[in-house]
Amino acid sequence: MFDGIQFNSLGEFLAMGGYAFNVWSVYALFAIFLVANLALPLRKRRRILREQQRRLAAGAGQEEAGAADRAGWELSQEPGWEK
Repeated sequence: MFDGIQFNSLGEFLAMGGYAFNVWSVYALFAIFLVANLALPLRKRRRILREQQRRLAAGAGQEEAGAADRAGWELSQEPGWEK
């Protein structure tokens, strides 16, 4: 099976029978695409999680402010209460 694929030295292996540029450029492109397909979704996931945490924090702050405003409004509606 491997009789036709034999190299006498590391230099011959790296030269790939004169096709080194083509062979190694394909390996490099594959590595780039592999890393991109692993890293970009992870990066996007982290960005989405940070955005959701910011929204939750902002929503909680607005709810607290809204509750305080409602409480102030309710107090101002009581007779004898002056703001």
